[in-house]
Amino acid sequence: MIVVTGATGQLGRFVVEGLLAEVPASEVAVAVRSAEKAAAWAAQGVDVRVVDYNRPETLEGVFAAGDRVLLISGNEMGSRVTQHRAVIDAAKAAGVALLGYTGVLGGDEASFRLADEHKATEAAIRESGLPFVFLRNGWYTENYTADAAGTVERGVVLGSSGDGRVATATRRDYAAAAVAVLTGEGHENRAYELSGDVAWSFSEYAAELAAHSGKPVVYRNVSAEEHREVLLGAGLPEVFADIFVDVDAAIGRGDLARTTGDLARLIGRPTTPLVETVKAAL
Repeated sequence: MIVVTGATGQLGRFVVEGLLAEVPASEVAVAVRSAEKAAAWAAQGVDVRVVDYNRPETLEGVFAAGDRVLLISGNEMGSRVTQHRAVIDAAKAAGVALLGYTGVLGGDEASFRLADEHKATEAAIRESGLPFVFLRNGWYTENYTADAAGTVERGVVLGSSGDGRVATATRRDYAAAAVAVLTGEGHENRAYELSGDVAWSFSEYAAELAAHSGKPVVYRNVSAEEHREVLLGAGLPEVFADIFVDVDAAIGRGDLARTTGDLARLIGRPTTPLVETVKAAL
């Protein structure tokens, strides 16, 4: 059985869709907090298992010996290591054949704070002794294009990363890599550095928005302090504002610009170009 945790999230949904295109629904299970959100899959024959990362007892019996499990990282920052350990412990107790984990590009070398919980989770997985595969995802293009229309309306792409570049790919691209690993062979105890084929700058992103909207859009680079104040002024919680500013600093250092080719090799095609995602978003 292939078991996907966090399956109803933005990435997880694409993973499950990809799996159902490759294997029978009877070979797929999802571990989710809400059975209602997975009802359509249940109707197709997917085994829906209700769990809560904060209640380890709900993970008992969710996995079985020989399962291939994908642990999609949680989104409750500050609590993720404890939550992930609960899944790891349950997977170890069951004796799963493979534990995949969606970490972050760079792994232990990543220098931004958002990577800390991913590093701790990878360490816990290694300590478990389970066969593992680390899918170290770079940035999602949708992190930026989700607000493409609003950015065009404002006419400004605001950031504090200077001339830094970022090698993004779409959620579908990263999901396809997870599907390839879960349905393929020879991935045990490997770490894949996943990123887009091309690293782009925010000036180039602004130019793409302008070209495909027909409206003027420019990139405005500001100090980290001003960037933070703008984000807070827009209503973003302080913890998220700090994360965004810290990530921009990492982009400025080149941490998210690496183009290893691992993602394209796993999915057997080029990653989705920025221009395609921009056009779709607009």
